[in-house]
Amino acid sequence: MRPERIDTNVQQSDALDATVPQAITMPDSGRAGPVCWTLTDGHAGNRRQAEALAAALGGEQRRWTLQPRAPWRWWAPRRGPGAAAAFGAGFARALAGPPEGLVAIGCGRQAALATRLLRRRGARAVQILDPRLDPRHWDLVIAPEHDGLQGRNVIAVLGSLHSVDEAWLDAARHRFAAFAALPRPRTALLLGGASAHARFDPDWYDALLRGLARQLREEGGSVLATASRRTPLPARQSLRAHLGGLPGALWTGGADADNPYPGLLAWADRIVVSADSVNMLSEAAATAVPVFVAGHDRVEGRPRRFLDSLLGRDRVRPFGPALAAWPVVPLRETARVAGEVAARLGL
Repeated sequence: MRPERIDTNVQQSDALDATVPQAITMPDSGRAGPVCWTLTDGHAGNRRQAEALAAALGGEQRRWTLQPRAPWRWWAPRRGPGAAAAFGAGFARALAGPPEGLVAIGCGRQAALATRLLRRRGARAVQILDPRLDPRHWDLVIAPEHDGLQGRNVIAVLGSLHSVDEAWLDAARHRFAAFAALPRPRTALLLGGASAHARFDPDWYDALLRGLARQLREEGGSVLATASRRTPLPARQSLRAHLGGLPGALWTGGADADNPYPGLLAWADRIVVSADSVNMLSEAAATAVPVFVAGHDRVEGRPRRFLDSLLGRDRVRPFGPALAAWPVVPLRETARVAGEVAARLGL
């Protein structure tokens, strides 16, 4: 019996509720650990990194989504007069009396100001991503290896932090169990967009999607495809035009539906990912399946250095006319980094 086509027409959220600053108490993990506050601007990439580290440390989590006021949002992470009011009255009240032993985990430039302020109040401050300021202003700075940041309190990470491990993948398989009915091999496509470091144009998208569709028609199987928030509308339309006739799931825009991205990673037998996103590459590389990178020759700067590291480790290979499998070892940095954070902070 040919599996019915699954059409998931939703778009990945890039931010939390805009009615912030507010704090959300996260469910207790059931493990002994510190009280962690995660502080971000709400962008999905920043939020996932901070929350992944907090979860790996165990204990209670409280999430803060920050909307700094002018002029402090322009200065961050540098402090200016009255910086305690930068994130509104709710954060100012919390700043006056943070819990004893608090670990403040920030990700992104705006959060770097918040973690600095909390450190002055006795919290231990962990900042993810290069804050573009001397690392001595934080207890620890976790920076991508490809950024080249160095210091006694700097922990280098290959790629980005995330929650993708066996437990996460098992939960995703359960949540998106319908994908199990799709014919194999299941090819996941994670399609990003142009950026300051990635040169993607309509011809490139069309050639990628046309070539992938041809391979899948020749080999059989199914496709699990998603477009990111940076994927331009013409590329989304091209995705549907080329892959829409194949069994599988396409996710190209819309709202009010479950995000199937975890299911794509969990059920894929192989993954094709565009080279623009360090986060998508890191999460794809954390699975136990081959990863093929499309557009690696169109990426430059710091992301290219990360990509070269993955290619050099043979964790990913360039996308080409064949998608032959090879033995892979999942790349999972979050547990290692959390262990080093716990040791250095004496948690």
